[in-house]
Amino acid sequence: MKNVGILSVGHYLPSRKLTNLDLEKMVETSDEWIVTRTGIKERRIASQDELTSDMASGAAREALKNAEMDGEEIELIIIATTSPDSNFPSVACKVQKAINAKNAAAFDVSAACSGYLYAMTTAKQYILSGMFKNALVVAADKFSNLLDWNDRGTCVLFGDGAGACVLGWVRGNHGILSDHIHAQGKHDEMMYVDHEEPVPLDQTHQKMRKPHIIMHGQELFKEAVTSMAEGAGIVAKKAGVKLEDVKCVVPHQANDRIISAVAKKAGIPKEKFFINIHKYGNTSAAAVAIALYEAVQEGRIKKNDNVILVTFGAGLVSAANLVRW
Repeated sequence: MKNVGILSVGHYLPSRKLTNLDLEKMVETSDEWIVTRTGIKERRIASQDELTSDMASGAAREALKNAEMDGEEIELIIIATTSPDSNFPSVACKVQKAINAKNAAAFDVSAACSGYLYAMTTAKQYILSGMFKNALVVAADKFSNLLDWNDRGTCVLFGDGAGACVLGWVRGNHGILSDHIHAQGKHDEMMYVDHEEPVPLDQTHQKMRKPHIIMHGQELFKEAVTSMAEGAGIVAKKAGVKLEDVKCVVPHQANDRIISAVAKKAGIPKEKFFINIHKYGNTSAAAVAIALYEAVQEGRIKKNDNVILVTFGAGLVSAANLVRW
């Protein structure tokens, strides 16, 4: 018996740390306010010349190293991002060049914070169809370029980073046992990027026409909790796994309160949830990818463990996978 599974994971984080104390000097906020309401203590911010494709390439290289593969062996590259370097070429094509994956097809997927699991599910289908034998899936976002740094409601939430995995055939009853992807376009106004209105976006309070994130947090909170709790239940049922037999849940790292509410609604002890939001904030599509990498590194996920990956994002879109490690 063979399934498509995760052969390796990797990640990349910018070196610069932006703490809550740093933000206190930039906007009217406080460390206590941020931690109490979000669980975030610091986040990583990419340098001005550090592109989304640079972070994606860094995560890809580590995933390849951990899989003991080189770029020429990869047959498919899918990059999940909503903050590409430019409209085109795709980030995937830039990563292909960076890792010398000259034999791979390459394209991007846009599904906001659910992008990593959307991309993973898409890559899995290509492998199952027989079109490709393996795939490199990378999630990378540079949301620091999309923030109004005078808006204390959003600038404290996000960070930059990338995570990656290599997918391929695995033997036995292991691998990605079930998938769930879902969209509710009727809620598109809850979180979006505004391209039109001039607003103060830097500390000089100059008016600039630049895309920036608009988010209606209270409404988004409710939908996030419902969609993630439902997604976890759906993939467990599809895989024939009881929720009490799940060893670890790797959720989207958007808000610690959301994670607590998801745990309660899904009936899964919060102790089973892997959380690293305090270190990185919300890294969008990369959040689950980075958290999965750290959960593996820290021994929270071991061989034969049932693991749920679950997320939600602007769109609204949500996704989940159940993986037997």
